[in-house]
Amino acid sequence: MGIQDDDIAAVRNATDIVAVVSEHVQLKRVGRRWQGLCPFHQEKSGSFSVNAEEKLYYCFGCGAKGDVITFVREVEHLDFVGAVEKLASKSGVTLRYTDEVQNEGRKRRTKLLDAVLKASVWYHDRLLSSPDAAAARGYLRSRGLDGDDVRTFGIGWAPEGWDELARSLKVPDDVFVEAGLGFINSRNRPTDAFRGRIVFPIHDVAGATVGFGGRIMPGVDGAKYKNSSDSAIYGKSKLLYGLHMAKAEIVKADEAIICEGYTDVIGFFKAGMPRAVATCGTALTEDHVKLLRSFAQRVVLAFDADAAGQNAAARVYTWEKKYDLDVAVAAFPGGVDPAELAQSDPEALAAAIADAKPFLKFRLDRVLDSSPLDTPEHRARAADAAMAVILEHPSDIVRDQYLLEVAARLRLDPDQLRNHRPSPATGRPGGSGPGARGNTTADRPQSESRPMIHRDTAATEALRHVIWDPGTITPLLDEVLFPDRVAATAYRALMATSSVADAIEMAAADDPVAGDLLQRLAVEEPESTVQSVMIRLVDDAANAAMAALQAEALVASDPFRVGEAIRWLNLRVMDLREQEGSLDLDMEAMYDLLAWLTEAEAGTVDDANANAGTGASTGPVNHEDVRHV
Repeated sequence: MGIQDDDIAAVRNATDIVAVVSEHVQLKRVGRRWQGLCPFHQEKSGSFSVNAEEKLYYCFGCGAKGDVITFVREVEHLDFVGAVEKLASKSGVTLRYTDEVQNEGRKRRTKLLDAVLKASVWYHDRLLSSPDAAAARGYLRSRGLDGDDVRTFGIGWAPEGWDELARSLKVPDDVFVEAGLGFINSRNRPTDAFRGRIVFPIHDVAGATVGFGGRIMPGVDGAKYKNSSDSAIYGKSKLLYGLHMAKAEIVKADEAIICEGYTDVIGFFKAGMPRAVATCGTALTEDHVKLLRSFAQRVVLAFDADAAGQNAAARVYTWEKKYDLDVAVAAFPGGVDPAELAQSDPEALAAAIADAKPFLKFRLDRVLDSSPLDTPEHRARAADAAMAVILEHPSDIVRDQYLLEVAARLRLDPDQLRNHRPSPATGRPGGSGPGARGNTTADRPQSESRPMIHRDTAATEALRHVIWDPGTITPLLDEVLFPDRVAATAYRALMATSSVADAIEMAAADDPVAGDLLQRLAVEEPESTVQSVMIRLVDDAANAAMAALQAEALVASDPFRVGEAIRWLNLRVMDLREQEGSLDLDMEAMYDLLAWLTEAEAGTVDDANANAGTGASTGPVNHEDVRHV
């Protein structure tokens, strides 16, 4: 059911976020905030901070962030309503459920889930008892799956008939279609989506059955695998087969094993490693990685991780950095798949996981092991291919460590490799040794190509003051002081909303980096005075304006007019800098500059320049507010 917005707000306001977080994390007070070890990743020094006043948290290590409801959802793996209900019971808030639009969606979801669950039971019973499933039962036995395995994983059989499921379930046609169970044919009759296939039910992380993966019988024409189509309850890029059963063991081992097939997952469970999951007919996505990161820091890829080449590598390295993740790759003897190895040699399967190599080392060893090294020419070609792989990694230190390994293995001077440029044939143009990252933004992981705001800029410090002490600094600010796009987005959101939480939501909708910036600043207290940060802000903006004027002077029809503006601006900047650190500030220079910058930003540059030439200023800044900061 849906919950009224007022009740959700009441739960947030009534809940002591420090008390809730303290059930999972030992917090200590640092100034006006609280700090401890992050519950979402392994760390030795506390990078997890809580703002008790705004009821927000942020981890500087892994980037986890949100309010008290988000925290409960993430740490206890609940949906939104479940988290609100849990907090309401603790805080004494009585929840009122509504039948408004949002609740209609929840009711609709319940109907879809009920239909899929009924289909799962029907498929499963059909496999266990129907004569037409005899061949399917025999195939599963040949893959090492017995009756207990079939029952544990709810495996089923979809018969050949075109509408047998539809006729048996008797659910409304719209529900049948929207749940991904079938479609309406040209004769306006419901038709089953899965026919003549062994079906594996797929669950969300909470254990609800949301869809199916179907395998055709060997020797039968058609696509080997088929998955439920995306729907309101099923999104293949965000679901992992077996996660609802494996999550407890994943947390315990701090390791998740990712497979390609459903029978591979079952094989790992049978071999005593019930921490395996599989993607559902799609490549590994960032949503998959983000989901797994809430359970473990280490991920072992139990499939051919080298097949996708450089593009896959760029994604993996980005995920490792973004989510503080360790990605390793398991190699299986003889090239057998995990399901076969689980049946024939479960000890070898366990050893393959234990000996899994870091992602870069696996790819590097794959290149070198397949290269002849018997002649100088062969070793040169191997070095070329190896350096192309090494250069894909974004870390200078990691690249250099693997460079040393390659140099030793190929009997080459490390300095030769450091100055080596791989040929275009390696697929890595433009490299110039392990210190290079390519010549284009596309060569870099996405997290590196996007600009971020540093903690020590005047803009971020001003935003901290707006969050922690808005009454003092807000009257002095103008958007012209935030030339950086991300900082400007964050500033506009703070000015347009009544709470930091609302500002974070508004900023994130426009730019996720700006939302993340505000979330982080909400747990960082200002370290400088309003006076000093205002001087830095105005100084930075004035320097940018100075550069623009100097460029204009080179092409201006009246360079003397522009030169007069430059002279005036330069004098005011010098006056401003002389004031910094003074106990008795004369803020005349600052508000003159503020007025000029505001006029120039508004498009009245000629007026601003004219005023600059006479020493006048007509900007909207409240001079009294500035003088009495």
